[in-house]
Amino acid sequence: MPPTAVRHHILATATVVAFLMYLDRICLAQIISSDSFQKNIHLSPDQIDWVKGSFFWAYALAQVPAGWLSDRFGTRILVTLYIALWSFFTLATSFSLGFTTLLLTRLGCGLAEAGYYPASSSLLTRWAHIDARGFASSLISWGGRIGGAIAPGLTAYLILQSGDWRWAGWTYGFIGLAVAALYWTVFRDHPRLHPRCNPAEINLLAEGRGAFLPTTDPPRRFPLRLACASTTLWLTNIVQFFNNIGWAFLILSLPDYLKKVKHLDDGTTGLITTAALTVGIAALPLGGLITDRLTRSNGRRLGRMLPMALTKFAAAASYTLALYTDSPWAMAFAFGLVAFFADIGLPAMWTTLQDISGKHQAQLFGWSNMWGNFGAGLQPILFTAVLAAYDTNHDFQEGIYLCALAFTVSGLAALFVNAEKPVTDSP
Repeated sequence: MPPTAVRHHILATATVVAFLMYLDRICLAQIISSDSFQKNIHLSPDQIDWVKGSFFWAYALAQVPAGWLSDRFGTRILVTLYIALWSFFTLATSFSLGFTTLLLTRLGCGLAEAGYYPASSSLLTRWAHIDARGFASSLISWGGRIGGAIAPGLTAYLILQSGDWRWAGWTYGFIGLAVAALYWTVFRDHPRLHPRCNPAEINLLAEGRGAFLPTTDPPRRFPLRLACASTTLWLTNIVQFFNNIGWAFLILSLPDYLKKVKHLDDGTTGLITTAALTVGIAALPLGGLITDRLTRSNGRRLGRMLPMALTKFAAAASYTLALYTDSPWAMAFAFGLVAFFADIGLPAMWTTLQDISGKHQAQLFGWSNMWGNFGAGLQPILFTAVLAAYDTNHDFQEGIYLCALAFTVSGLAALFVNAEKPVTDSP
């Protein structure tokens, strides 16, 4: 009897959830920059920066607790709860009356979304074949990036069609509640627990893993000593921190750049931002395939390190190219190259964390992802500070150079990442 295809349904559902998560995450920058929002709610530039960054601070700080909860109590119930909560807070965003309520709803959304990627990293160790982790990781990330790419244009469209910025959050929130129900229906914590997974599929997923059984003794404490002693884990933290400073410009500051520097309207700004992020979509599955192939031919150390490091340098160079473009579609292409090179190395990061984390998958993924989102949370504050100090002609160039420098530092740190050094082997 051939293997059933439950693993494909699981990965497809996980990809849909990532799509929704990024749709809810990235829509805010377009909402805040819209004429409808600015006529309705008046925020100072500092307040806008804090609202934009608040999601990432909450998201970052909740990574480890959310990862621990997933490892301790199981992915199915926790992820269903996470989806329902972030959808509720996205819906509540559109009931905001000013700075305080907007800040609180974005903090809530960040807290709720924090657990999904750590839980997804954990589920891939059970639901993806051991030789296809890179590609499977890229599919889930790919769903997120498609959501992120569509979010600016779709959000702008919803606002322009309805005439009210609030309809965007209401629409995304109600869709999310339906996706939470879908996840609960499709997912199980282990192939052996799924009623539609036949023995052939279980045996396929068990290849190369020894005992392949549901966890009966989940970790009860976060392995802080091991995490702090692992050089490889700290290097991945540095890679993610500086990578997100560079990447977050595309979702947090690019709409402002297009409106304030290039003087484009809401519709054009949304289309260009979406087009730029769309260029990066093809990078994720390609990056997964490249990671798997390089790993098979060169071993895990080079197979993970090379795509992780070299793509960061290419992303930095693409920012420099973007500064010398003026036409809308040339800008979309140049910023799209930034997204492309940033994303093509992402599967290598995910698989490295899967390789080194052992039974602490969700927790250690959350630990590393936390540092990455500290970078994203700092990006609008650093960007504004650099512009205030050095941007005398208001062309945003100094801020964009900051993002290119961050990618360069990320690439340098990635050169020393070693996926063959598990956290448990650290001194």
